[in-house]
Parts: sequence; C-alpha cells; structure tokens
Amino acid sequence: MKLKDQVAIVTGGGTGMGLGISERFGAEGAKVVVNYRSSKEEAETIAASIVDKGGEAVAYRADVSQDAEARKMIDFVCDRWGRLDVLVNNAGWSKVTPHHKLEELTDDIWDRTLNTNLRGAFYCARAAVPLMKQGGGGAIINNTSASAWSAAGSSIVYSASKAAMVNMTKSLARALAPEIRVNAIAPGLVRTRFAGWPESTFEQAPKQTPLQRIATAEEVAALVLFLAVDATAITAETILIDGGRTLLGNTIS
Repeated sequence: MKLKDQVAIVTGGGTGMGLGISERFGAEGAKVVVNYRSSKEEAETIAASIVDKGGEAVAYRADVSQDAEARKMIDFVCDRWGRLDVLVNNAGWSKVTPHHKLEELTDDIWDRTLNTNLRGAFYCARAAVPLMKQGGGGAIINNTSASAWSAAGSSIVYSASKAAMVNMTKSLARALAPEIRVNAIAPGLVRTRFAGWPESTFEQAPKQTPLQRIATAEEVAALVLFLAVDATAITAETILIDGGRTLLGNTIS
C-alpha cells in the first residue's frame, strides 16, 4: 500500500474526480478526509465504503472558500491524527456560460468561481503547511484544467481561474520546497456531473481527441497518486490528462 499510515485530505472528495481520488487513496492505505461543502450524502457514502473495506476515512464539511473553515479542517486533522501528508485541492465550481455572452458572466459567477477554485486552494494549502512541515513534509496536488491552455472551458472566468492555479502551483512549489512538493493535474473533459455539461458534450469529446477517448475519474486518481507518492523529484509541474487534445489538437494524421 503506497499510502499506508499516511493522512490525506481530498477537497470536494465525495463526487466526480474527487470521489475517484478518495477511493484510490483509501485503497492505498491512507486515512482519508473526504471534504464536502454540500454533497454530504455522497461524501459520507464514500467514507463509509473506505471503512467497510478495512480503511479509515471520515467525511468533513468545510467550505474551502472560507479561510476560517479551511483552517478548522486542518485543526480537525491535527487533533485526530497529528499529521498531514497529502492535500488534494480538488474542490471546484463552474457554471456553463457561453464565452461570447459577456453580460451573462455576472459578478456572482465571478466571485463564486474564483473564491472556490483559486482562493479555496490557497486557503487549504496555507493552513496545511505547518502541519505538513511538522511531520517532515508532504505533497500538495492541485486539480486545474486543460482549459488553462485552451481557454475553452465552461466559462471565461473558469478558464482564467484554472490558468491562475497553474501559476500558483509554481509559486507554492518554489515557496514550500524542499519539504513540500506542489504539483497539478490538468484534466480535459471527464464524465462527471461537474458544471452540468449536456450528454452531447460527452458524446462529441472523444471524436475531438487524438486518443479517441476521454480520461476517466479512475485515471485521474492514478495520476494524483503518482504525484503524491512516486514523483519524488517532481515539483511545480502541471500534467495534462486529456487524451492529447490540448497539445496535439483534434486532427489525426
């Protein structure tokens, strides 16, 4: 087990890619904090599943866009286990807003997107650093997006928030080395309920991808596990997991 006796937090860990990461971490022996803001039932279900399989997990509610709540989550981890080895900043929010409809990108959408996707990841990382360093170090993995490169995500502000996360990953990696490695993953479209994409989007996406398929939540989880455990000489990196679409385009020769 690659994470035996280690403690991990997965923000937004009860649904979508976060669920896959929580499940994989639990299978690898981690004590998993499945963070959620509103998906209580889903978070409790995956935590219970990990426990049923012989692991240790707990669902914990915290709105990571609120600094005080992020800090309380880290305090909970400290009180319960006295250590934190891996933080996965997976929590995110978006609302599909056509890029050309500028007036539809309201202040509420701007604020919620940036507060959750960017500020929330920073709050969690900042709160986690002392506990991680106390235990000798650790790894932070941020979940950004291929839209950081393509600027073709669910909204202009979503793409901007994810591009900023790529930059923040590098800044944190520099600031926290050598004790803490900070990396990011950049998924393309993954079949989850995130952002409420219509079924037609998932049907068309493989045709626009060189590998003729989109990544699964399980594959995303495997990449996160690699960055958490095996990538001991890697920091400040963002790895695309999108079937090659961003770097190669959708033309197959």
